Amino acid sequence: MQISTVDAPEHLLDILKVGLVPMLVSSPGVGKSTIIKELAKKNNLKVIDLRLSQCDPTDLLGFPTINIERTRSGYVPMNTFPIEGDTIPEGYKGWLLLLDEMNSASPAVQAASYKLVLDKQVGMFNLHKSVAIVAAGNLTTDKAIVNRMSTAMQSRMCHFELAVDNKQWLNWAHENNIDYRITSYIGFKPDILHNFNPDHNDNTFPCPRTWEFTSKIIKEWKEIPLSKIPSIASAIGEGAAREFFGYTQIFEDLPTFQQIITKPLGIEIPEEASIQYAISGLLAHNASENVLEPLMKFMVRLPIEFQVITLQGILKRNKKLYNTKSVREWVKHNAQELV
Repeated sequence: MQISTVDAPEHLLDILKVGLVPMLVSSPGVGKSTIIKELAKKNNLKVIDLRLSQCDPTDLLGFPTINIERTRSGYVPMNTFPIEGDTIPEGYKGWLLLLDEMNSASPAVQAASYKLVLDKQVGMFNLHKSVAIVAAGNLTTDKAIVNRMSTAMQSRMCHFELAVDNKQWLNWAHENNIDYRITSYIGFKPDILHNFNPDHNDNTFPCPRTWEFTSKIIKEWKEIPLSKIPSIASAIGEGAAREFFGYTQIFEDLPTFQQIITKPLGIEIPEEASIQYAISGLLAHNASENVLEPLMKFMVRLPIEFQVITLQGILKRNKKLYNTKSVREWVKHNAQELV
């Protein structure tokens, strides 16, 4: 069943609290690993990131050894796994073992992990009681080097599929300071957030992960010249890069933020939706308490849907601004628009 990125932590916790193992799958680049690691951080768990596609069965069963008397042999677990008797790292409540790329592992490695997933054992050793396990992988339909899981493994886990939600990603993007030109563009063209075709011939494609890469690339660029398209294309592909570049040229024709706050009632409001999205992004990116009053005077001249988009972007980037007089006044008169 599909779940959203916002709801995923709650559903994963439901499974982890009763000692079971959730399996989270999605198309590549949607953010599975990020969600799981943020879940661990919020619950004060130390992450152990184990890529099963790179493992050998011995990594999961332990290395064969012989005792000093040479009368018995056994298996010694890798130090990857906390076992009974180990000390919980200082500052943590336990561990979260992420079995990433679960369904990209070979059938032999998957079989070797049966005992780990169901019985919480490595060879003859029990995992520490404070170890929780989460598995993750890609969809079988996405041509991402996926091996079909046996029914034995399927029945050992609880399965979720992570869906891409544009609004929720934009909330995350504002909170994590993703470049405002990207958030404006995806607000204007939501389908470009995750434009994935498993049969594509490009080297990469637009998805939440690669848009985050793009943000890092362009963050320090005040303007984006034509010569920079190859750098952007390296993250999201040539087609998406050229379209995004075309959109960013809108910003060069906008009034500057300084002009807007200097003459909030004198700047003409454009009618094109693409330009209004760009203005919303510009306002949200530059909002601060000392310029909020003139900013709000300008913002309320936008169509109400763009007022909502702008204010949501402002508050996601800086929650403290909710307590300012001008924002509270707007919410008082427009609360129904935020529902």
